Amino acid sequence: MSTDITIAAVGDFLIKTRIINSARVSGEKGYSFDKIFEPVASYLRDADFTIGNLETNFGGTGSEGKPSEKTIDAVYSVVKRHPKTGWPMFNCPDQFAGTLKNLGFDVLTTANNHCMDCGINGLKRTLKVLDSQGLAHTGTFRSHSESQQYLIKEVKGIKIGILAYTKTTNKIPVPSEQSWAVNLIHAGKITADIKKIKAQGAELVIVCMHFGREYGMFPNVQQKEFVPLLFKNGADIILGAHSHVIQPALFYKVKDNTGVSKQRFAIYSLGNFISTRLYWNDHTLTGLITRLNIRKNDDGTIQIMQAEFIPTWTRITRSGERSVFRILPLKDAIKKQTDIGGKEWDRMKTMYEHVKRHIKRNTDAPELKVL
Repeated sequence: MSTDITIAAVGDFLIKTRIINSARVSGEKGYSFDKIFEPVASYLRDADFTIGNLETNFGGTGSEGKPSEKTIDAVYSVVKRHPKTGWPMFNCPDQFAGTLKNLGFDVLTTANNHCMDCGINGLKRTLKVLDSQGLAHTGTFRSHSESQQYLIKEVKGIKIGILAYTKTTNKIPVPSEQSWAVNLIHAGKITADIKKIKAQGAELVIVCMHFGREYGMFPNVQQKEFVPLLFKNGADIILGAHSHVIQPALFYKVKDNTGVSKQRFAIYSLGNFISTRLYWNDHTLTGLITRLNIRKNDDGTIQIMQAEFIPTWTRITRSGERSVFRILPLKDAIKKQTDIGGKEWDRMKTMYEHVKRHIKRNTDAPELKVL
């Protein structure tokens, strides 16, 4: 008898300072992020396996014991930038890890250009915080031995292998004696890792790639070269991130180097799952929940049956002096949200129509559907 599962995947959790400040609450808890995601929580929890890209860190406050309010404000409430590049450096309160757990996430990928923003100790602390919530992770590591352990999760009898890589760490160097701490994109390493994770029993291989050009609506040359290369070497699903905007998807049959021919899925970028509006660009507020329906047949073969895309919108309103963030399912919000003003409604409608066209720009596969 065949077995069916649903995998839900989202893009970047870009937890910027303004979002952190919006989640501040009084009392012991300090921060609460749960309400931000309530409108889309069911889509994430209903999946059998849920994965996202943690584009922030749990670097802590640097304080022994409970930090003071002044310390908390200094660490989390002020935008930090790299003194040489001027690029933002992200650090998030630990409470966000609890929200990810409550939302039903099973795996967070941690290989991205911000993974070294809090230094090597912050990178390692991030993984400790994820561990404390029972959240699996891959892409960055605390030890050489950990970097050699492949993440394989069994879901209803299907063994899913997850790999994650980034093209850069924003010019913040990984210590040379700990180069194993971050999976950087190198073709030889990735193809070798795919082979090894399959040898360890992975039946479905997901490769998460933090690559491409920020704000680019279309894949660059590197992205276009890597997708067929990874398919040829045995990847089944490729989930792209980094551009902060949605890029097109692919679904086509590929025969890999072992002679296995089957349908494989890639999306060049899932876009932001949560963010502020970057450079006044509505595409940075528009994200996806991508749901992949997977079947394991009686003979043990694995098929990707279809991919469904649920466009999302980061809605930003005001309550007094504070910003209020909510992640909305875009189609439902356009239909039902009665408190949305005409200009924002028009922007949302424009983005929804764009996603419907853009996702399938490079394919006419009927198995891909925008909901």
